[in-house]
Amino acid sequence: MSRKIIISIIGDTHVEIGGAKWNIAEEVGEKLTAAGYRIMTGGLGDLPQAIAKGARKSPNYMDGTLIAILPGFDPSTSEDYADIVIATGLDEARNLIVANSDAVIAIGGGAGTLAEIAFAWSLKRLILAFDLPGWSKTLADKRVDERVRYPEIPEDRIFRVTTVDEALSKLDQYLQKYGKRHSQIQVRKNRS
Repeated sequence: MSRKIIISIIGDTHVEIGGAKWNIAEEVGEKLTAAGYRIMTGGLGDLPQAIAKGARKSPNYMDGTLIAILPGFDPSTSEDYADIVIATGLDEARNLIVANSDAVIAIGGGAGTLAEIAFAWSLKRLILAFDLPGWSKTLADKRVDERVRYPEIPEDRIFRVTTVDEALSKLDQYLQKYGKRHSQIQVRKNRS
């Protein structure tokens, strides 16, 4: 049995039901599930609700598709939006766990999303960013810093996407290329 690929979806905690971000999140949930991916979120707020609604529309939905990594200790805060709920008690530090999936898709977002994007960048994850207001739009088509994460991928950056189908296409194109895993922080000694 092969391991299921996990895609984290990050972004705004609060979005308008039926608004652009809600609709993208719902469609992402449905189409990622249809493509056989598992989906991980931070588990709180409107975005996980929209993602769960979409995922559960897919004929490929099954128990275990939706994973929530909660900042608090109470798993009941996300039980309606996830099949697997991990209540970490780590508060903001749980963003590191959310970022360490196989790829990250950002939909808008504030400071928490910015932290997750920074962690994902450091962890060498593939990052897709929707061209929607928030950090996803601000960082789309940019690099977080100048480190060379993948010398064999000269176009390495946070990839801007405008549609869910484009996001799926980028996953198909790049996911296998972004297979490195962070091992530990290493600092080269100055040779002066």
